[in-house]
Amino acid sequence: MSPSATTNGNTNGLNAVNGHAARLEFKTFHNVINNELTKTSKTRHNLNPATDQPNAEVPVSTHDDVDKAVSAAKAAFKTWSKERVEKRQEALVKYADAIDSYSDDFAHLLTLEQGKPLAQSYQEIGMATTWLRAFSQMTLPEDIIEETEERKVINRYTPIGVSCGIVPWNYPILLATGKVGPAVLSGNTIIVKPSPFTPYCNLKLAELAMQYFPPGVVQALSGDDSLGPWLTAHPEIDKISFTGSSATGKKVLASAAPTLKRVTLELGGNDPAIICDDVDIEKIMPKIAILSFLCSSQICMMIKRLYVHEAIYDKFLAALVEQTKTLKVGNGLDQDVFFGPVQNSMQYAKVRDLYSEIEKRGWKPAIGGDVPSEDSSKGYFITPTIIDSPPEDSRVVQEEPFGPILPLLKWSNEDDVIARANDTKMGLGASVWSSDIERATRMALQLEAGSVWVNSHFDVSPGIPFGGHKWSGIGTEWGLNGLKQWCNSQSVWLYRKV
Repeated sequence: MSPSATTNGNTNGLNAVNGHAARLEFKTFHNVINNELTKTSKTRHNLNPATDQPNAEVPVSTHDDVDKAVSAAKAAFKTWSKERVEKRQEALVKYADAIDSYSDDFAHLLTLEQGKPLAQSYQEIGMATTWLRAFSQMTLPEDIIEETEERKVINRYTPIGVSCGIVPWNYPILLATGKVGPAVLSGNTIIVKPSPFTPYCNLKLAELAMQYFPPGVVQALSGDDSLGPWLTAHPEIDKISFTGSSATGKKVLASAAPTLKRVTLELGGNDPAIICDDVDIEKIMPKIAILSFLCSSQICMMIKRLYVHEAIYDKFLAALVEQTKTLKVGNGLDQDVFFGPVQNSMQYAKVRDLYSEIEKRGWKPAIGGDVPSEDSSKGYFITPTIIDSPPEDSRVVQEEPFGPILPLLKWSNEDDVIARANDTKMGLGASVWSSDIERATRMALQLEAGSVWVNSHFDVSPGIPFGGHKWSGIGTEWGLNGLKQWCNSQSVWLYRKV
């Protein structure tokens, strides 16, 4: 598609109306390469997980599309990396404002492709624009390490080059903007690769970005399972930011190794929450339920294992069951729904397989437990399930289900429960709940995770680094630490005399 309009000095493929970009429509979807909307000879579609019906067609990118996008990004980097920081910051704010202006369109589209309830879609969009505005306020430090009469030594941060953001299907808007913001703020260019399961919002985000960033700075490519490996192995991509499973993260790391790309990995989790015997059960219960089941538990930092002190276990379990009963399951477009469907057929099959273990292994469901139907023609819906005191070595405890099934386990000894909480390859998040802040803090500081909370879980902020320990990731996103990971560190030695 040829360029047809110029907005804010940027050539783009949007139709012009009185010198302004036409309003985005949300029915057709294209790749964005060098600020042009491009088509491919082959297309594909995903399914609405609530109805099993097809959504719109999207491009299936070729290796040639990848080369074109990388070439455009490389050319744009030469000028964008030298652009004033203030101009980059201003572009991010305008971009955030524009996303807000399309919040209704994005929310509806997100629910159609991801399945989450409309209220949760609006929440995700609000977080995304909050993140972009917060990133726009950040600045990379330039520190004087040493200064004498003889010399001055400065440590500064320089952009890496062409980057690729690989986005998962659970929070596609937040996690795309969470990569785009720091990438472009620090002077990099970025190619966004959406999940094949949720390409729609990411393509529209890139199309909207055409109005605020020069050609080649923000691009997006949709594709099949070939696209990710092409990008991670491409010799002219310098940085990969990947969010997804630990298994795929290992493949990304291996693919990036021959070209020594900089890599940030935010991977899976199996988060424990330790509930002490002095909590106010009635007060914390609504929060516990939401933090265990939000987005049908398809969030890496949801509570995945609940360790409850034996003195309050029975009362806590009964309260959690009653709270869970109040949470409605259904199509995300319906009113008051909390549990939407599982997002895709692959994940539906994995969760079904885990549910099939309940009867086989003699686990005791306190609520739910029915194996979901093989017939997904009415959507990928799964009844929320709580498992009462399963064995510590059972799959429901040891694996990350990424579906609405939650094990409750008893504890009585602090050292023992901390050891059990840490006994996992994962280390993304963990929490301790107690009315005794000193006790809770003492326990929390022994947990092996990238984020640890007391009397909460899954709090995130654009200004606070976010990453995992062990198999839950390498490096961090967000905050100043995360921003630096889009940069090379450079030490500059300045001698006053030759």
